[in-house]
Amino acid sequence: MAISKEDILEAVAGMTVMELNDLVKAFEEKFGVSAASLAVAAPGAAAAAPVEEKTEFDVILTGTGEKKVEVIKVVRAATGLGLKEAKDLVDGAPKAVKEGIAKADAEALKKQLEDAGAKVEIK
Repeated sequence: MAISKEDILEAVAGMTVMELNDLVKAFEEKFGVSAASLAVAAPGAAAAAPVEEKTEFDVILTGTGEKKVEVIKVVRAATGLGLKEAKDLVDGAPKAVKEGIAKADAEALKKQLEDAGAKVEIK
């Protein structure tokens, strides 16, 4: 008994994204092809395309905590702002401390701010 194209399409239509991902990997291994060439043959293969990783992050100060002076010092050191500007930024939370920086730099700044008692988010 041969399986028709319609049977295959119905089976693929009923699969979850994870099942489609596994199917694409099986095709790649079995036939020695890449997902890019399968995208033409199997419409469900497009769901397995890798998502671009974010490379720029924003460090957002959401709260100052009890050590406001310490937080201002860290903000001044990180941004190069003057005392008044750094104080205004801290007082105006939630505000971005730095924008468009690398993940490692964002994590380091977040740790410094949290060590000073601030509440911080990375977006």
